[in-house]
Amino acid sequence: MSQQFIHTFLSVDCVVLGFDNEQLNALLVKRDVSVEEAGSLKLPGSLIYDQEDVDDAASRVLFELTGIKKMPLRQFRCFASPNRASRAEDRKWLNQAYQPNINRLITVAYIALCKIDRKHHNISKYSSEWCPLKKIPQMPFDHNEILLASLGEIQKWVEMEPSIIFDLLPQKFTISQLHRLYESIYAKKIDIRNFHKKVAAMPQVVALEEREVGVAHRAARFYKFDKKGYSKLKNNL
Repeated sequence: MSQQFIHTFLSVDCVVLGFDNEQLNALLVKRDVSVEEAGSLKLPGSLIYDQEDVDDAASRVLFELTGIKKMPLRQFRCFASPNRASRAEDRKWLNQAYQPNINRLITVAYIALCKIDRKHHNISKYSSEWCPLKKIPQMPFDHNEILLASLGEIQKWVEMEPSIIFDLLPQKFTISQLHRLYESIYAKKIDIRNFHKKVAAMPQVVALEEREVGVAHRAARFYKFDKKGYSKLKNNL
């Protein structure tokens, strides 16, 4: 039986997550205004250029979106279902945005963690916005599936390398902020008393003399992540 080979294209899609001190948000882009269904939001992504490595393509996408040249990226999965671009509206968008006759589209997915208060300089043709994970709309292709899979990947990532969680926090943070971030990542309630015990066992989380100002509640102490101390601790293990 002869095999049918198809015209396949490769793309990258990036899940960019940020924490606004209350919940996790994903950085989404809008489809080109020249395309029908222009208002729909999607993950930032692109077909890769000729002679371009997939890692370089993902870095290019994020630089075009944010203006940040060195944003840490983690490649976590390939999405290659034959039905990824089966919906008529998605195929129409592909044909208008990229023009080639695409029979099948395979994407390599990446995760990037970003401080949400960092100013982004959008230099691409797409407009972007932060969207709370609880309010993510129905996105094109399998982007909702990619986003969901990325959250499971981040949970495993945090277990293996707890320090990455501090990439989402400001330099000075409260225990309440850290607690809400853990709850957002694991999508469940975490007992605050047990959480305080967990933080107390983290030598890399250092208490500062500084406290919150101008708040209606009791001013909370600020903490910082001791990156150098953590690296030294890891090297000595």
